[in-house]
Amino acid sequence: MRPLALTLGEPAGIGPDLALLLWTERETLGVPPFLMVGDPVFLAVRARLLNLPVQIANADARSATSLFPQALPVLPLGIGAAATPGKPGPGSAAIAKAAIKRAVELVQTGEASAIVTNPISKAVMHAGGFAFPGHTEYLAHLAASGGGRPPRPVMLIWSERLSVVPVTIHIPIADVPRLLTADLIVDTARIVARDFARRFGIAAPRLALCGLNPHAGEGGMLGLEDEIVVKPAIERLRAEGISATGPHPADTLFHSDARKRYDVALGMYHDQVLIPAKTLAFDRAVNVTLGLPFVRTSPDHGTAFDLAGTGKANPASLLAALRLAQRLVQAEAPVAAA
Repeated sequence: MRPLALTLGEPAGIGPDLALLLWTERETLGVPPFLMVGDPVFLAVRARLLNLPVQIANADARSATSLFPQALPVLPLGIGAAATPGKPGPGSAAIAKAAIKRAVELVQTGEASAIVTNPISKAVMHAGGFAFPGHTEYLAHLAASGGGRPPRPVMLIWSERLSVVPVTIHIPIADVPRLLTADLIVDTARIVARDFARRFGIAAPRLALCGLNPHAGEGGMLGLEDEIVVKPAIERLRAEGISATGPHPADTLFHSDARKRYDVALGMYHDQVLIPAKTLAFDRAVNVTLGLPFVRTSPDHGTAFDLAGTGKANPASLLAALRLAQRLVQAEAPVAAA
């Protein structure tokens, strides 16, 4: 059984704490075997700080699963992590970046089954010379490292209660109407439909698309974008055989009865769908990157510097990310030929 590759993330954050804590609870919680990609010396120091009885073992992907019941397998990167909990500095960027790169190499060679990434600090990474906006863009770059065009990644926030995808993500609200196009909506929805069929085992996933404006524009009275952008996109998706409905007023799409009528909701901007997702499952939501040639999940929270090294961080989201990664790998179906 191939392990999951779990990256170290920001060393000064809670990622290392959560990984160590989950290993100590591996039998009770049924934690899937993972290979920690990082610095074994640093993790041993953090375990002592947290007073966690963790045995650390230098390992590679081939030995990780067999070692996991007795020791936390760690793949050394040859880069030390000297960060103090809660005190980030640009020196952390090198090992955080190296861990992501090595994890991708492991999954590309088939040594690991999927990637689970611990949180990074974008500010720290950029101060350390990181040239990408975040994890997602770097993963897409690495996915195309063998040549060819980088895949277009799509962010899914998944939980047992609600799955959502924002069509536009980290952009100012004022820019959304200008950047939201029918092509962007269609392209995003295609990737969602394909990966829900391929990795979530839903043969004909039901996509519910939010309108951009209040009441989905009220027939054009509250804005024309839903009439001239969102509706035509939905019509194109239906013509392709994708089960897409909408545009729906976002304020009536997330109550319990409404959620029974779709598998994933697509919002036109970030907060439109992430607010309900995090309200319903703040501690158990998982960030999944669709559109990549490999499975990648991540806890849906940040570095939480104020909790690092205190032993008070909640591992529920990382546990959900590990479990979901294992589930997606097991359920993945071959991609149909184009």
